[in-house]
Amino acid sequence: MTEKQEVQAYLAALRAALGPVALGEREEIAREIEAHIEDSLQEPGAELAAVLERLGAAEALAAQYREGLPIRRASRSRSPVTLLRGALRLATKGVFGMLVFFAGAFGYLMGGGMVLAGVLKPIFPHNAGIWVTKTQVVSAGVLTPAPPPPAHEVAGLWFTPIMLVLGALLLLATTAVIRAALGASQRLQAYLRH
Repeated sequence: MTEKQEVQAYLAALRAALGPVALGEREEIAREIEAHIEDSLQEPGAELAAVLERLGAAEALAAQYREGLPIRRASRSRSPVTLLRGALRLATKGVFGMLVFFAGAFGYLMGGGMVLAGVLKPIFPHNAGIWVTKTQVVSAGVLTPAPPPPAHEVAGLWFTPIMLVLGALLLLATTAVIRAALGASQRLQAYLRH
């Protein structure tokens, strides 16, 4: 069997072991591995048997890719649900993943709460906002009764646009941070794998 045939046999075994993975993703993974094999063979004194041995059995490599698939999909997504699923999968791998997941959950909850507060202010003008006295913040929130005088509302009519803009920015920033963290995790896993 020639080197080319041996590489194609390995890639065929890899594709078969990737079974439930979508065809496009399966082919992308096979191209990535084929490019890695070709690059490795360019090194002086490199032998195909040693390169394939470093990669491991096609079934084991496919299992690694299948396990990392939710993270890979999430790193390309903009959906908060998909991103949090990917972050949750990353959280099962260590402290960094747990930090990413909790930061993402906190960011989405805070951003969503701010947007909700901005939307509810025109509907419940006396129950959504920030009230202060001369010395302290008395009440801040949504659907909380306005405190009695001498407290006064800080933002007034500006509460709605401020909350909508800040909430949207926080949601976008949270999405960007999770995507960056998942992408960095994928690059690190690819580096460690090869």
